[in-house]
Amino acid sequence: MAEITSVTFWRYPSIGSLFVGLVILANICFETEAFSFTPSQSNIIQPPSSLRNYVLNGRPTSSRPISPLYMKANPPPYPVRITVMGGGNFGLALASVVAKKGIPTTLLVRSDDVADELNETHRHPRYMSDIKLPRTVRATTDKKAALADATYIIHAVPVQYTRAFLETIKDVIPANVPILAASKGIETSSLGFMTDILKECLGEDRSYAFLSGPSFAREICEGVATAVVIASEDLMLADDLADLMAGEDFAVFTSRDVIGVEVGGAVKNVIAIAAGMCEGLGLGTNAMSGLVTRGCGEMRRLGIYLGARPSTISGLSGVGDTFGTCFGPLSRNRKFGYRLGKGETPEEIRASMTEVAEGVDTSIALVKMIKKRCKGYRLDLKYPILFGVADIIEGKMKPLEGLQGLMNFPTRMENYDERF
Repeated sequence: MAEITSVTFWRYPSIGSLFVGLVILANICFETEAFSFTPSQSNIIQPPSSLRNYVLNGRPTSSRPISPLYMKANPPPYPVRITVMGGGNFGLALASVVAKKGIPTTLLVRSDDVADELNETHRHPRYMSDIKLPRTVRATTDKKAALADATYIIHAVPVQYTRAFLETIKDVIPANVPILAASKGIETSSLGFMTDILKECLGEDRSYAFLSGPSFAREICEGVATAVVIASEDLMLADDLADLMAGEDFAVFTSRDVIGVEVGGAVKNVIAIAAGMCEGLGLGTNAMSGLVTRGCGEMRRLGIYLGARPSTISGLSGVGDTFGTCFGPLSRNRKFGYRLGKGETPEEIRASMTEVAEGVDTSIALVKMIKKRCKGYRLDLKYPILFGVADIIEGKMKPLEGLQGLMNFPTRMENYDERF
């Protein structure tokens, strides 16, 4: 979404007051047709076609026509070049988002053949090969060339491969260049979130941001309306990234709650595996709805314990992303769970998959992290779905046994931790 003001006006109230006054005056003139006004293409955007009744600046849009003074945010005072690290589905999707804004975009991939194919046909030979990327996306395997002049870096390498990848490129990433991470999950070796991995590998002297929300890569590339959230401890960075990426079909909200966004992005994949198993077992809509709702309760409980805001867990990166991943036909984690419910083993499913289902490794790491960081009595009773999915993936129980165990769970208050 385009912003009508920039952070400058909030930091300098007198300028802000003058600006707001001019906008109000111009709107009055425009709506009363006091004069003819032809907007310049350089600073005006048309009202979003597919998000016409969505949200502008956190408020519902009105039904009346939007004024031509619905303006873009001020562009950065320097040329922007973006490098996307990772040539999987989501890396391709985010490269497409920024390239459609006219921003020169470099896609760092592993294979010369893939890079050549992308540069010649603007299609990836393996992932979403029917999708044509914007011509402003250029691919390369040369790490130094890809990163040398980047003003922003988007990291879209799966969590379990992130640390090894960053070790190979940390010496060629320019100092102080911000990084936007789009990977979700918990590292199995360190039990850390993406924020921990990035700071350990690249240091704490640069700014980091984290993108999450219900956002299937194919739908993003096809221009289907999508809403995400970018969280950062540096809110000015989050605002700048939102301005760069937002468009009429890609709404971007911001947050300071990094841990909340990270918890939601990790836990939702585990819940999706459970939802897939429920569907694979043919247990029906009632069971699926109850399972997903209870899973969101475990997400909220864990998030609050780790310092997240409840509003973040109930927002796009938490419940929103969970709904998409549990019920969407494009979800890899849901498909993994569905095949488990049909009787396949985790090893058989992994051997036949060409893409990573992050929830599989995350489920095991998540339980280990809970046992390490969360104190209290009977953690398995506080997180029965998260613990159950891990047990099923590790072969300690069958999917039907796990879901029957949930149904035979001791009767308690729905939210026992809110009994006071």
